[in-house]
Amino acid sequence: MSLDQNKIPQATAKRLPLYYRFLNNLQMQGKTRVSSKELSEAVKVDSATIRRDFSYFGALGKKGYGYNVEYLLGFFRKTLDQDELTEVALIGVGNLGTAFLNYNFTKNNNTKIMLAFDADPEKVGKEIGGVPIYHIDDMEEKLGNVKVAILTIPAQEADRITERLVVKGIKGILNFTPARITVPDDVRVHHIDLAIELQALVYFLKHYPLEKIDNEEENTY
Repeated sequence: MSLDQNKIPQATAKRLPLYYRFLNNLQMQGKTRVSSKELSEAVKVDSATIRRDFSYFGALGKKGYGYNVEYLLGFFRKTLDQDELTEVALIGVGNLGTAFLNYNFTKNNNTKIMLAFDADPEKVGKEIGGVPIYHIDDMEEKLGNVKVAILTIPAQEADRITERLVVKGIKGILNFTPARITVPDDVRVHHIDLAIELQALVYFLKHYPLEKIDNEEENTY
């Protein structure tokens, strides 16, 4: 099947790794098929959205049968390039950075932090979770062909470090700093501000109380 990735909505693309993780768990449990309702309950995405997401990729399931787990898993593995390792650099080995190094995306077969950078001489030259830590001054020399970076540094350092990363050829940045960094059009940045996310959660709890969702929809697709 010919697949034009540019026609897939970004919201759908962001949900694909979630679907892949759940399907991988299902296969490990020995399940051979799954309905959109089961997927919905597991990943907390409504059934209609799941069916719409899957429709962008053609006929992945059958009415009354659901979805073949092995087929879906193979399809999404190829779509998400799960067989191709993406090397990542971590910039900033503070508390959050250290947590990333210890975790190192163990549930993602295709993503791995390969090296980290910090300015603290007490950390430079050591390893955390098997990942070597280099001095931030050596970043350009050590990055090699890495194209993705995670920023967990003080906000006041974000712009300066980002500029160096862009010059080196980094094409994707996961930014955990409060700073809204500026990059060229050919560099993608995803901003994750934990403080803002927490504030938003509290606001929604107060002003948008959840209503019980009627899950009695008769649908096995």
